[in-house]
Amino acid sequence: MRRLIPWLACIALIASALPVRAEGLRVVASFSILGDLIRNVGGDRIEITTLVGPDSDAHVYSPTPADAKKIADAKLIIVNGLGFEGWLPRLVQSAGSKAKIVTVTDGIAPLRLGTDADPHAWQSIGNAKIYVANIRTALSAADPASAERFRVNAEAYLAKLDALDREVRDAVAKLPPARRKVISTHNAFGYFAAAYGIEFIAPLGVSTESEPSARDIAKIITQVRQAKIPAVFLENVSDPRLMQRISAETGAKVGGTLYSDGLTGEKGDAPTYIDMVRHNIKALTRALGD
Repeated sequence: MRRLIPWLACIALIASALPVRAEGLRVVASFSILGDLIRNVGGDRIEITTLVGPDSDAHVYSPTPADAKKIADAKLIIVNGLGFEGWLPRLVQSAGSKAKIVTVTDGIAPLRLGTDADPHAWQSIGNAKIYVANIRTALSAADPASAERFRVNAEAYLAKLDALDREVRDAVAKLPPARRKVISTHNAFGYFAAAYGIEFIAPLGVSTESEPSARDIAKIITQVRQAKIPAVFLENVSDPRLMQRISAETGAKVGGTLYSDGLTGEKGDAPTYIDMVRHNIKALTRALGD
């Protein structure tokens, strides 16, 4: 036993000399796309939890008791805003959370669909850059000691977004103007359309909760035929049957799947925001460039 004491003392001394990694800032993101943006800014200085995960739809999400625990443990809750997370205020209240709530669409002039604000602002890369700036500011305020790291991470990621924006604009510029129009499942691409000049027509409203009437579908079918819209697109968070019906009745081809409100898992086509935008523009140009 006496022989063990020097060894134990030595081990204790070595352990005390090792740097102790402080616990990361606890952050909750409302949905997967936002979670990816936060992760790129926060890096290893944060511990992030995402409520609405890959291939899930925040429009129709139902919080669980486990979500209340995540909210209660967080220092920051980062949300999209513009009515996207209608279920969140009640969840925060039930969790008794004292966390600061940060809205990343602050500073963005929302598009409108009737009386509703369109919440899908991330579909414009320019808006995503505003999200990143707001995330950087929020993380830095919550953890001033890591502010320089957050700044460096944000600058590196913003450079990637600038390159992605150029990639999208170059791809759209190669499309014949008359073919820059598609049908998609719901109104998730208004900001993309405004930024890049592809017209999106959707038989559903701003939320995937809404259901089109038979009259609405008939109008869409007539519009597709008259405008000679070349392609219809499915979305990963919506029922594909409506688009398949429109395709069958008009001859417009199904151009594939667009990712709108959620990322995929790691093995899918769009595990990150940059992957999502790149997948979507490739699918669009492939269908519209024929």
